[in-house]
Amino acid sequence: MKNSRSWLTAATLVALIAACSNPAPAPEPAPATPQEPSQAEVVERGKYLVEIMGCHDCHSPKLMGPQGPYPDPDRLLSGHPAGTQLPPMPKDNAGWALLTMDLTAAVGPWGTSFAANLTSDDSGIGTWTEDQFKRALKQGLYKGQEGGRMLLPPMPWQNFRNIADEDVHAMFMYLKSTKPVANVVPPPVPPAAPPPGA
Repeated sequence: MKNSRSWLTAATLVALIAACSNPAPAPEPAPATPQEPSQAEVVERGKYLVEIMGCHDCHSPKLMGPQGPYPDPDRLLSGHPAGTQLPPMPKDNAGWALLTMDLTAAVGPWGTSFAANLTSDDSGIGTWTEDQFKRALKQGLYKGQEGGRMLLPPMPWQNFRNIADEDVHAMFMYLKSTKPVANVVPPPVPPAAPPPGA
């Protein structure tokens, strides 16, 4: 009996020593708290969205290169250049919607429309609030003004109805960071009037 007690005491002692020599596993690290992106990251995301959503296609005047038109780096997102004469309309254009060579003006059953200046200049969106930008992008309201007219084709605002508010914010922050380009885009021409240059 004494031997079995000694053996039990020795075994307990060995177990205690083993437990003390093997430290307890480190606790799991707490999950990282998501950090708000920096302003630079938000602006960079906005630039990415503006580029992949094709905003330059219509809102940036173009230069002509060997592969066709490309955005003019000095006038990015500044809209249809003020004072530019439209080319003469083709005689047989019934049933067609037409774009100018630089894609900043369009003619169709709605009349003639011109791509807006989206730069940070006051002639662009420099004086806009983010709510105005959001209404223009998601609701198709001209200059984001409640009760204002609808944006004209070819602006595809219907595609952006469900864009996330954080993406609208990122785009707005990017556009507000762009180089201001002074350019007062002409007003649209109603369909009853002959388009400029016709």
